[in-house]
Amino acid sequence: MVNMRAASLASAALLFCALASPSTRGSEIKIAVAGPMTGSSATFGAQLRDGAAAAVEAINASGLLPDHVNVVLSVADDACDPRQAVAVANKLATERVLLVVGHFCSASSIPASDIYAEAGILQVSPGSSSPRLTERGLKTVFRICGRDDQQGIVAAEYIHANYPSDIIAVLDDKSTAGKGIADVVEAQLHRFGRQVSRQSYVAGERDFRALVSRMKKDRVRVAYIGGYHTEIGLFVRQAAEAKANFIVMANDPLMTSEFWAITGSAGNDTLFTFMAAPVLNASAAGAAALLKASGPSAEGYTLYAYAAVQAWAEAVNRSGSFDVTQIASALRARPIDTVIGPVRFDEKGDNSASGFLVYRWRNGRVERVKEY
Repeated sequence: MVNMRAASLASAALLFCALASPSTRGSEIKIAVAGPMTGSSATFGAQLRDGAAAAVEAINASGLLPDHVNVVLSVADDACDPRQAVAVANKLATERVLLVVGHFCSASSIPASDIYAEAGILQVSPGSSSPRLTERGLKTVFRICGRDDQQGIVAAEYIHANYPSDIIAVLDDKSTAGKGIADVVEAQLHRFGRQVSRQSYVAGERDFRALVSRMKKDRVRVAYIGGYHTEIGLFVRQAAEAKANFIVMANDPLMTSEFWAITGSAGNDTLFTFMAAPVLNASAAGAAALLKASGPSAEGYTLYAYAAVQAWAEAVNRSGSFDVTQIASALRARPIDTVIGPVRFDEKGDNSASGFLVYRWRNGRVERVKEY
């Protein structure tokens, strides 16, 4: 691990030494990470912050960049609020950052992306999975995670294959991401000829007892939920308290230990979809060790944020420029090796190498479900 870290840091030094010109020698290059640093999704903001900071540390390690470009990371809080995200985006535009790693919530990334595109700022989201983010022709917008129209199909296929005769309910929290993926799951189940009961709740809801009671009365066996870990965790716990025999499946925000902290043993066998766990990649060992040494874990989206910074740095290297248009072209040109494995950005800015797997919670740990 030590050798891998040294190699990573040496590569970063060579990259920026090669790029530094008299005009940039000794200067600072500003990038930012933006996400929910406060609020109910703050655990994901922390993951983005920790991953981006570790990647910047790899570039700016002590003594490796004397008299050359120094990358400075700014941290911005959008609280997963679209209005606050717009304010963050405008502030970062005035600060002339070159890259924004973020946002996390799709409802924040989408309005912020218009501002970044107009300001000539590259945006790479580690966690915004709504297809709308990259469907608007913005050439400086990328995502390193997968899309909900991929994730939702995987979830629907799993439900159909494993629960072929059970009554299914599809729930969402009315958010951009939650409703978006629930719509995909429902549509795919309809293509399989399945009947679906559709329910909604409001993000921030704390009491699901009436909804659980209604679903129990309707003899629902499988509940797919598009939303965030806090509300889904409360739903799972309250369903267990009501002795409702639901199989719960949800989307990627369940990849956090905070879900288990909410549910305890009631969370056992809760299913969810997420990308391939990057901590299992040999290429992630150095970054994971660096994170562990400083305190944070490599949980969830942490290494996806790290990879976003990596991809940007490699694109700068390839293009020999800090110009956003040239960097964006370099990102699309050919695959980039990162801590999450090879990343291949398509014309829209999506990572075509990303896919989704099915996981479950078991005794406080996440395990991959066998192929079906």
